[in-house]
Amino acid sequence: MRLLLHVFLIHSMVFLASTTTQADEQPTAAEHFEFFEREVRPLLVQHCYECHSTQSKRVEANLLLDSRASHLHGGDSGAAIVPGDAHESLLIDAVHYDSYEMPPKGKLSDQDIQTLVRWIEIGAPWPDEPAPVAHSTQDDFDLEKRKTNFWAWQPMATLDPPTVQNIEWPNNDIDLFILSQLEQAHIKPSQDAEQTAILRRLYFDLIGLPPTTDEVKAFIQNKNPQATEHVVNQLLESPHFGERWGRHWLDIVRYAESRGHEFDNDTPNAFQYRDYVIRALNADIPYDQFVREHIAGDLLANPRLHPKEHFNESVLGTGFWFLGEWVHSPVDIRKDEADRFDNMIDVFSKTFLGVTVACARCHDHKYDAISTADYYSLSGFLQSSDYRQVRFESMEQNRKTATELAEINTTHQRQIHTLLESSGIRAPDNAPELTDDCILFNYSDLPHDDFLQDGFIFGLSPRRAGEPYLNNDTGQLKISTFGAAVNDPFWNGLESITEGSIQNQSVLTKIPKSGRTLRSPTFELKDGDVHCLVDGAGHILACVDSHRLVAGPLHQKTVVRFKKGQRWVRLNLDRYVGHRVHLEFIPEANKQIAVRLAVQGLSKNELATFEERINEGNRKYEEYAKTAEAILNNDTQTETDLSPRDIASSWKGEREQLASQIVRTSRLALSMMDGTGEDDRILIRGNSAKPGQIEPRHFLTAISGDKPLAIKKGSGRLQLAELVNDPTNPLTSRVIVNRIWHHLMGRGIVPTTDDFGFLGQRPTHPHLLDHLATRFLQEGRSIKSTIKYIVLSRTYQMSSHANQRAQELDPSNLLWHHCPP
Repeated sequence: MRLLLHVFLIHSMVFLASTTTQADEQPTAAEHFEFFEREVRPLLVQHCYECHSTQSKRVEANLLLDSRASHLHGGDSGAAIVPGDAHESLLIDAVHYDSYEMPPKGKLSDQDIQTLVRWIEIGAPWPDEPAPVAHSTQDDFDLEKRKTNFWAWQPMATLDPPTVQNIEWPNNDIDLFILSQLEQAHIKPSQDAEQTAILRRLYFDLIGLPPTTDEVKAFIQNKNPQATEHVVNQLLESPHFGERWGRHWLDIVRYAESRGHEFDNDTPNAFQYRDYVIRALNADIPYDQFVREHIAGDLLANPRLHPKEHFNESVLGTGFWFLGEWVHSPVDIRKDEADRFDNMIDVFSKTFLGVTVACARCHDHKYDAISTADYYSLSGFLQSSDYRQVRFESMEQNRKTATELAEINTTHQRQIHTLLESSGIRAPDNAPELTDDCILFNYSDLPHDDFLQDGFIFGLSPRRAGEPYLNNDTGQLKISTFGAAVNDPFWNGLESITEGSIQNQSVLTKIPKSGRTLRSPTFELKDGDVHCLVDGAGHILACVDSHRLVAGPLHQKTVVRFKKGQRWVRLNLDRYVGHRVHLEFIPEANKQIAVRLAVQGLSKNELATFEERINEGNRKYEEYAKTAEAILNNDTQTETDLSPRDIASSWKGEREQLASQIVRTSRLALSMMDGTGEDDRILIRGNSAKPGQIEPRHFLTAISGDKPLAIKKGSGRLQLAELVNDPTNPLTSRVIVNRIWHHLMGRGIVPTTDDFGFLGQRPTHPHLLDHLATRFLQEGRSIKSTIKYIVLSRTYQMSSHANQRAQELDPSNLLWHHCPP
């Protein structure tokens, strides 16, 4: 009877460690189910369900395709699929148009067909779910019920360690949790591993290298009870620690140094992210800081600086967003953007939260408390952000210099206004704002929060009409006659340090953009004719759906070069009408440009009439400038203490002195930057050609509710980072301590480390998981502290050889009665 009880306990543990649809001996089933939900079901819903589902008005050929059983049963022509054999499956014949031609409205793409082939070849996995009911209109997605009934969404439990009978065995509280369940199952833990085995285990797990012969001898001869702890401390301080554990992290965020797809082009400067990860892990920065730097490291008011070289470390973390596959010249740009965002959301949610948010792209998650609205709310954070190659070595010093320059400019501009007013010369009232629908953006009245640039060369805001400035070449005081974004020659001479080479250089890679780019607000293109009023020499780049398109047969009109002089520059963007677009303006090296405004949809005659209206509004500023400059540059005596010559001399001297502080050379790294704050639209069934309602940006509803975030400007990624890091978030701490346990013990407490959802496996020791997560928070979210805590446990130091009885009762070692080999 007692033996039967023991067997029952073991079988109970097996049940807890498995989902209702996935047994422990099938470790890849969760991945297969995720592949089905993300790739296969959306195809079936979009292309097959209209005629072949229980919701169809008329089921064609008596064939249903909305359950695995219906695929196997088939219709008038027989079974639709033969699991494991795509070649013999009628479904594949039909989509190839070999016999039948399905779907009748148009053949699937080769990529979609290969998705179906792969699904059948791996056995046509389909999660266990109730059979669909004919013509059911009931919405079975109950987010609150799913949240309430599933362990992962529950708050972390704070429990005292359990009591055990063998009080001599545990080294720390981890052992109490492990031993308690072993004793309940009447299983004894394995013996301690030999000293040499423990030492080799520590070396390989912590730094990925074996101990030397001398290190083994020294450890064996050291009789100090703290000898193991001393070795652990030594290994945690080794520079190889970051290299070893950095590889674990880089695998999670799909690190690669090329972009895959057809040409597998290099990802410029991706290695800077790799090196950042290694340094961060070696420094043991708190995990919440690590998370914050990944999600919004470019937005931190006080970024973390390298201790010796003093460059911005935090901004480098955002490079992880852009490590996925990129198509260099997509045909369907909006779909490509949706696919890129999908990859970003998938990696973000699995990495930090351990949930498969990407499964909600086309429909509410079939099993977890994640809605389609949640998915597109997260997409909005990405829609409001942008890619760049950041000058990370110089950005903090130059940010400080830019702020000081703005203060110097403001001080002398006030002096000039005071001087002019003492002479009876006042700036005219602002000209009436142009409010025509054709205007895309106008730098004469652009709000400060919408002024975007990569770098600082355009100042902290546009130059307004009537604003005094110092001519950099002549040293004369001038008055601006129109509002524009103007780059300051103060910043001339910026250079980028290139390490290595870039394959297949395009026009875009040859334009010196980094730190020198003015970015317009994002707008919806309603007419393909776009005209920009500029003065100077440089390039205009149209970024369509966040994609900087390679100039070639498809997109040769997205990059335009303009020559010196004031002119309207035309961009022919007819093929992108209806898309989101922003423009980037890049001056030629050491040249000055002024960008005034952009309009769309005006004919040549309408443009001339519009320009006359602009000039009419600026004429009073031209008159004001003529009168004011006569006083300023003739050194006319005024009633103030400062003469124009004094102001100009002081202004020039202060600028020259400040210019010596500019860091003009810098290495580059891929990173994120804020763009125009936007909420994304829900795509009906995930189809980029069918946008639905706008979904405001918010975090996962199951964690923080669906109330939109109060985002004053920009993307809101910093607020998102704080929600991910919130101590009450039940996922973030559990996920990272589970990953650490997985890398040390060979299997996570939750074996599916990327999926804490319904299709993932259940925790074998839920109280231990919460104990580790709670301790992690209390210990300052230190990864090294958690590693040390685990490796000093008796559990970690057990032999990898199981005793016979334990092996019989728990053959999968779910209870950890021995250390995995």
